[in-house]
This record gives sequence, C-alpha cells and structure tokens, in this order.
Amino acid sequence: MSHESKTILVRAVWFASFAAAFALPFAFSQKAAAPKLTEELPAGTMQAKASTACLECHEARIILQQRLSKAAWTKEVDKMAKWGAVVDAGDRDALIEYLSTNFGPDQPGYEPPRSAAEKQNTKKAK
Repeated sequence: MSHESKTILVRAVWFASFAAAFALPFAFSQKAAAPKLTEELPAGTMQAKASTACLECHEARIILQQRLSKAAWTKEVDKMAKWGAVVDAGDRDALIEYLSTNFGPDQPGYEPPRSAAEKQNTKKAK
C-alpha cells in the first residue's frame, strides 16, 4: 500500500470516527423525544401466557393486527414454538383458542393508537 493510500485511509477512518462521535448523542436524543405508544394483548385467561410466549420477540402490535383463522393460528403457534417461543404443551390449545378468539377473521380490523399530535393533525385536515 502506498504512502498516499495509507494517508487517505487514515483520514477516512479519522473522519468516520469524528462523524460518529459527533452524531451519536443527537441520534439518541431524537429517539428519546419521540412519543412511545405501547399496547397490550386483550384480557383473558391466556393473556399472561401469550405475552410471555409472543412478546418476548414481537411487539403486541404484530399480533393485534392479525386476523387469522384457528387453523392459521395453529400453524403460526407451532411455527413460533419451533423457532424458540416458549409454549408449554399443556397451554398450546388454550393459547391457540385465545389468539383465534381475539384475532380471528370475524374480529373488527386493527386501529393503531395515535399520538396527540396525530389526532390534532387529523382534526385540522377535516
């Protein structure tokens, strides 16, 4: 590697380090300022088990927006169990029943929560 190439490489590494060090605090401050919307799974005898099994890897919103048949939920639960979701064999059928009852195709569509700013903007647009 020539001296000129080494100089360019050193400058590039220095610039990248400087840029990262300068931008990093701003990146974290931007995320902290954003409103956090959290949702929970609906109440029921299997809410805690579903939260433990599903929310370990997913936000609740992933489940809340689903509208699957019981057969589809069965496949989904079995697939997730193969991928590492902790579902006790004794709870499997009750978990599938909970999911298909609360998130079946006959349930109304999912409406995501809105922040106060989004609600204000929607009212102004009407």
